[in-house]
Amino acid sequence: MRAAKMRTRIRQEQIAEAALRLVARQGMKGLSVARVARRVGVVPSAIYRHYSSKDEVLDAVLDLIRDRLLGNVKAVCEESTEALDHLHRLLIRHVRLLRENQGIPRVVFSQELHHGHSGRKARMYETIREYLGQVAEIARQGQQNGQVCSGFTPEAVSTMFLGIVQPAALLRDLSDGDFDVTRHAESAWQILDAAIRPVKQARAAGATKRKEK
Repeated sequence: MRAAKMRTRIRQEQIAEAALRLVARQGMKGLSVARVARRVGVVPSAIYRHYSSKDEVLDAVLDLIRDRLLGNVKAVCEESTEALDHLHRLLIRHVRLLRENQGIPRVVFSQELHHGHSGRKARMYETIREYLGQVAEIARQGQQNGQVCSGFTPEAVSTMFLGIVQPAALLRDLSDGDFDVTRHAESAWQILDAAIRPVKQARAAGATKRKEK
């Protein structure tokens, strides 16, 4: 029974990933159960064993985005103990997620996806709020441990963090991939790091850089 549930979960994830790739290539209008089935390598009836309609497939895509975002937070918190390192690692993972899943910005900002589905729009908003909340919690713990400057609210830090990525993702989409999101993120991170790092640590880091030169 457990093996069967695992196979079902894997298949559902494959379906959601295929739908996301279709959105990246053909937009929301190019999404259909038949095309998703072809990408997964199954007949359409196999998709209907898991989802009764295209709308349910889209809901699965939203679940996938949520799982990937929150999964990244969990992963970075297990990799180190420093708040600033958590945020930097999370930024790298976030950029990689967008780079490898170009359909995500199109889903997040799609008016077609949300039109007539206020509940779906609310779900996307709650996912982003939950993600921001966990980023804010990293900042809050960093402030308690003296690793993040207390001059900003944790919520402001989380919003500034997201502000590095979202406009860059939009520019990448508008430029058909020419805009270098990774380079932008690393450059913008230096600014955010300097802004939220405690003054003593910032001075020490600056002195170290001067010595290296």
